[in-house]
Amino acid sequence: MSMFKGVLGALVAAAVALPGLTTAATAADYKNEYKVSTVLGTPFPWGIAAEEWVKLVDERTDGRISMKVYPGTQLVQGDQTKEFTAMRQGIIDMAVGSTINWSPQVKELNLFSLPFLMPDYDAIDALTQGPVGEDIFAAIEKQGVVPLAWAENGFREVSNSQKPITSPEDMAGLKMRVVGSPLFNDTFTALGANPTQMSWADAKPALTTGAVDGQENPLIIYKLAKMDTIGQDHITLWHYMADPLIFAINKRVWDSFSPEDQEIVRQAAVDAGKIGIEAAREGVTEDDRSLIEEIRSLGTEVTELTPEQRQAFVDATRGVYDDWARKIGPDLVKKAEESIANR
Repeated sequence: MSMFKGVLGALVAAAVALPGLTTAATAADYKNEYKVSTVLGTPFPWGIAAEEWVKLVDERTDGRISMKVYPGTQLVQGDQTKEFTAMRQGIIDMAVGSTINWSPQVKELNLFSLPFLMPDYDAIDALTQGPVGEDIFAAIEKQGVVPLAWAENGFREVSNSQKPITSPEDMAGLKMRVVGSPLFNDTFTALGANPTQMSWADAKPALTTGAVDGQENPLIIYKLAKMDTIGQDHITLWHYMADPLIFAINKRVWDSFSPEDQEIVRQAAVDAGKIGIEAAREGVTEDDRSLIEEIRSLGTEVTELTPEQRQAFVDATRGVYDDWARKIGPDLVKKAEESIANR
C-alpha cells in the first residue's frame, strides 16, 4: 500500500507541476532578444512609444520576453518602405511602423494619406479607434502580420526655405522631399511642386545642401531635427494628412507566445501607444500651442491658413483624393468619411 501511495503521490505531483512545466518549456523556446524596428528613436514620440512598449513587456513578463528597439530602420538597411515586408518574412520580429511606409504593401493604409481627409485630432481618433481601424487591422493580419495597437507621428505640416505658402500657387516649382509613396507624388504634383522621393536618412542632407527646397513632417520632428538650422525658415500649418503608427508583430513570433504572454504584449502596446500619442500631440493642439510658439521663437515664420485658404488646397487636390479613393476602396473611404462626420 505504501508503494502504491508513493506512486500515486508522484503522479499527483507531476500533474500539479504540469502547467508550470509547460510554461517553462514555452518560455525556454522564446528568443533571447526580439528586434523591434522603428524609423525614429527617442526623443521623438515614435521612439518614446517603442521604448515604452519594450519596457512594459519586460516588466510584465518578468523578463521572459526581451525586446530591443533598432531605430533608423537599420534592420532594413535604411529603406523604411521595406519594413513591413521584412516583418512579414520574419527578417525582423516586430515594429512600430508608419502607415505611410507600410502603404505600398497594404493599400488600405493609404487612407490616412488622402489629402485633407482628417481636419483635426478627433478625426484621427474616429478612424483609428472605430470600425475603420478594425477593418485596417484585418487587412494587415491577412498579410501575415499581427497588428496590436495604434500610436502616432502627428499631422504633417509643410516647410520650405524659399517663401511663405498660403496658396497652391505658392508651391509652384518648389522641390519638395516626399516619402516613398506614389500618393505623395500625386498630391504635390497636383499642387504644382516638384516632388522628390527620398528616405528620412537622405532628407536632412538634401535640405542642408539645398538639393530640395522643402519637406513635410510633424512639428515635433521639425523641432528635434533642428530644421531651423538648415534653412527651413517657413512653415505652413495645413493639417493635410496625419501619420498614425501601428505596433505589429510577425505572426510566427506571435503564435510562439503563450496566450497569457500574447495578452501582455498586446496590452503593453495599447498602453505604450497612448503615451506615444500624448507625446505626439504635446504643444500642437488648440488647448496647448506651446510647441508652435517655441518654433516661432526660433525665428521661423509660421503661417496658419484661414478656412478659405485651406479650402483652396482641398480643391486643388480633390482629383488626387477621388483617384486614390478608388484604389484604396470606395467602401472603406466612405466609412471613414462617415466616421469623421459623426465624430
